[in-house]
Amino acid sequence: MNKDNSAGFIFWFDEIGKDDVNLVGGKNANLGEMYKNLTGAESKQFPGEKIAVPFGFAVSAASYRHFIKENNLDQKIKDALAGLDTHNIKQLEDCGQKVRELILSAPFPADLEKEILAAFKTLGEKLKLSSTDLDVAVRSSATAEDLPDASFAGQQESYLNVRGEHELMESIKKAFASLFTNRAISYRQDKNYDHFNVALSVAVQKMARSDRGSSGVIFTLDTESGFKDLVLINAAWGLGEFVVKGMVTPDEFKIFKPTLKKGFKSIISKRLGSKEKKLVYSQSGKELTKEVAVGADERHKFALSDEQILKLAKWAVIIEEHYGRPMDIEWALDGERNELFIVQARPETVQAAKNANFLEEFVLQESGKVILQGAAVGAKIGQGKARYIKDASQLSEFQKGEVLVSEITDPDWEPIMKIASAIVTNAGGRTSHAAIVSRELGIPAVVGTGHATELIPTGVEITVSCAEGEVGKVYEGLLKFEVIKTDLTDFKPPKTDIKMIAADPELAFKYSFLPHRGVGLARVEFVISNFIKIHPNALINYQSLSNQEVSASAKATADDPLFNYKREVKDQIDMLTLGYPDKVQYYLDKFTFGVAQLAAAFYPYDVLLRFSDFKSNEYAGLIGGKLYEPVEENPMMGFRGASRYYDPSFEKAFSLEVEAVKRVREEMGLWNLSVMVPFCRTPEEGKRIIAILDQHGLKRINTEDRKKKKNGDLVEGVEIWVMAEIPSNVLQVEEFAEIFDGFSIGSNDLTQLTLGLDRDSKLIAHIGNERNKSVQKLISILIPEAHSRGLKVGICGQGPSDFPDFGEFLVKLGIDSISINPDTVLKASINIKAVEEKIGK
Repeated sequence: MNKDNSAGFIFWFDEIGKDDVNLVGGKNANLGEMYKNLTGAESKQFPGEKIAVPFGFAVSAASYRHFIKENNLDQKIKDALAGLDTHNIKQLEDCGQKVRELILSAPFPADLEKEILAAFKTLGEKLKLSSTDLDVAVRSSATAEDLPDASFAGQQESYLNVRGEHELMESIKKAFASLFTNRAISYRQDKNYDHFNVALSVAVQKMARSDRGSSGVIFTLDTESGFKDLVLINAAWGLGEFVVKGMVTPDEFKIFKPTLKKGFKSIISKRLGSKEKKLVYSQSGKELTKEVAVGADERHKFALSDEQILKLAKWAVIIEEHYGRPMDIEWALDGERNELFIVQARPETVQAAKNANFLEEFVLQESGKVILQGAAVGAKIGQGKARYIKDASQLSEFQKGEVLVSEITDPDWEPIMKIASAIVTNAGGRTSHAAIVSRELGIPAVVGTGHATELIPTGVEITVSCAEGEVGKVYEGLLKFEVIKTDLTDFKPPKTDIKMIAADPELAFKYSFLPHRGVGLARVEFVISNFIKIHPNALINYQSLSNQEVSASAKATADDPLFNYKREVKDQIDMLTLGYPDKVQYYLDKFTFGVAQLAAAFYPYDVLLRFSDFKSNEYAGLIGGKLYEPVEENPMMGFRGASRYYDPSFEKAFSLEVEAVKRVREEMGLWNLSVMVPFCRTPEEGKRIIAILDQHGLKRINTEDRKKKKNGDLVEGVEIWVMAEIPSNVLQVEEFAEIFDGFSIGSNDLTQLTLGLDRDSKLIAHIGNERNKSVQKLISILIPEAHSRGLKVGICGQGPSDFPDFGEFLVKLGIDSISINPDTVLKASINIKAVEEKIGK
């Protein structure tokens, strides 16, 4: 903008940009940057997309300085802050209150007030609204805010639904005073920012009527792992303050950027939040907004449609690419006009500052009793005595090293948050104030637990673990844990592909930072047992469970155990599937999202998904499973793997797995996902499975496309592998090679079936393992025979990592890949590289 006007009081959004932080603060500079550069022209990346930013103006930093100078407040503020120790909570509260009162009691200089009111009138005229009908947001915008190297989120105040000249001027003055909130004072002092080198500008921006719609926060990376190919969206009903302040547990959506850019509908995760209350306009009284309860229908419904999710994700990518760095964005859905708006954007400062070559992993060394769980923030473990803080009057009671337990956290609580060992809250999501501050401070937090303040009394010793995925857990007692630090700066991988065994989608993004060449075994059983929890046939046949409720036959009365079991199953299904009238869709969505996250985390490397391989006793352990599973003497050898997929009792359930894979590949664009058939006893079984997959539209890759894929070209056909875990898979390798596209050695089952062992029996475990000569003889047949037919061979299991001689044996045979658990990837890579150097590979 014109620097000659740097002393001006008012700047419109179309006059300012990101380089004007000193003039209008970080928030206004970014609003102007987006309004000027991103709202007019269509995006080249996403044709037809134009970002919408509500128009407004900035009351400049020069206005704030003029206000302070004309009221002679400089020296009074310095005197009030003299000798302040920010670690003395009571002193900090008293000093902050005194400074704010000095500002609030001072009048506006006449010239400044005149220009602000003139701008307000002009804004109404531009929007064709009278000053009484014009509703605006008044947002603080500090000159040391929203910088790439520091986050001042939540330190200053915002005011919504501001109407009329009097309310406008009062809100601006309150915003000026919020430059000296307790947290802002403490934070600046900790960061060595001079209080008097920071000024406050104010954004006056047309409101988006999200009180009648929804609102939330977007990050253009995964806030916990730092995975940069993700857009994370939080959403809740009503005005956005409740999401930011952590007063509600919002919906959460994950969108995969690389395939979004290619035109795919790449929503890879949707999680329903409780959204129990919302903030709306107040129609009477002094308060501008009020809290109301959210009805059951809205609580059980997502606050955004898929179309709106994808639009916001595209906008987020456009903003990120414009700034050239990960961003933290706030959005609003105007419910009156059904239009989306971006209302704030700032650089993300925590994950963006991390060095990807240095890995730090916290690992619990013992188990304990889980008190409660919620959303994990950070990937660390903290512990200490709990202290419940109900409100700001109790802050001075908090001691260094304690675990802060509260309903939510407030910006003014930052001085105690920075001395806490961990934080646990009842409400909030991963983009709430508690989450943002704890992430910035490097302190683990579990948010949105629901009942922390009821279940954790002050003084009890607890361990807070955010190191076990997206679900954070609070344990009784002080559990032992270790911190593993790894420097990958000089790491050089072996020539043999080291892949991972992956199961938990919530850990996948974290593990993606380990050196790898994809996933050689993606276990979907974890998704079924931990995310779905229900037997697929119980969902397919849900209506029969419902019908039982209204007509109990003479044989199935309320006294019949089977009747009662079915009723219990129905109740559990109803609870888990809230928001899903179609229960089968619940299974399909959960399965799809679980697999999609595994495929996205390691993209573009291949992710080989093994279709479900539960044994009948394991399936029986799912909700409703006892209704559909046989009781077998030896489930390990029984109704499992390929034999299930074409059986009339399971073929509908298997079709859901196939449909989910199709959705991940074709709708989300994750073509790196391949599939694998487990426990395929005969070539005839293999042919039946290929036919079923083909029938459901999952076409096997052809020979020509397989060659293209080797060159890195995109192909539509899917590779279908088989687990080589039965001696027949090796002894008839030439026939299996005609049916499948690769072999993955399942060393545990192959050892079991070669030596006649029951791998679940400790009594005979000492007899042998995969190093046995018979097992190795079978592997020695398989690898060269498969290679002679142009097929790859991998192995899944810890053997190559645990036994260096076995790893050497495999490398000499030319094994294509070795897949192991994430915690041993580095060890295995080093061992295999040493073997390659030893044999001169």
